[in-house]
Amino acid sequence: MVVLKYVLLIVGSYFIGSINFARLLGRLKKVDITKQGSGNPGTMNMIRNQGLGLGILTLLLDMLKGAIPATCGFYLFGGIPGATEAYGAQSMIALYTAGIAAIIGHIWPIYYKFKGGKGVACVLGVFAVANPLAFVIVFVLDIIYLLFFDYGSVFSFIIVTALTVIEAMRPEYRGNLALSLLLFAIFFLIWFAHRQNIFRLLLGRENKANVKASLKKIKKKIEQKRELKRKNSNEMG
Repeated sequence: MVVLKYVLLIVGSYFIGSINFARLLGRLKKVDITKQGSGNPGTMNMIRNQGLGLGILTLLLDMLKGAIPATCGFYLFGGIPGATEAYGAQSMIALYTAGIAAIIGHIWPIYYKFKGGKGVACVLGVFAVANPLAFVIVFVLDIIYLLFFDYGSVFSFIIVTALTVIEAMRPEYRGNLALSLLLFAIFFLIWFAHRQNIFRLLLGRENKANVKASLKKIKKKIEQKRELKRKNSNEMG
């Protein structure tokens, strides 16, 4: 019964992870995100080419691809929030197993000939379920970094590495080989998916996220709308 539950969890999580929201949102705007910018169907490329709004929406939807399977795995194996130590690590093993299956689905999706994104948003969704407080703190600090330095790949390295280390240091995980291997698998998958970004960083050719530019565009649009509204108000007066 346990084996069947794991099989269903892994298969279901993989198919959920294989859904690519960057591609789907791009279709709504009649564009192919894989033919724009870096060609990566993920958050950073969406921000660079389709604006901050669609980029954030892509991030949130992709995070759900990691969060939903992770939550299902946790509760399917008897997890109770705040009671991990009392109930053993089984529920957390299931949580990370489901999360990894979703991450693999995102990176190598069956729906798109196994050509997907980098999996970072899925990882964020998994850690948001596993350790919400650590996720919020690290995410906010990393966003501040992104605003100043604007390299999306480095943002990914920092947040995944930090959250992996924080999780590995939790007292209830120490000495648990299965959990250690699962956390290492998450770490390895993300760094492997970013291997080309690492080469570009070393060569000084890495693409920037252009978050500041997107924010300036949003600010400009807001100011234009206010100016138009003011003019219309003056004309009516």
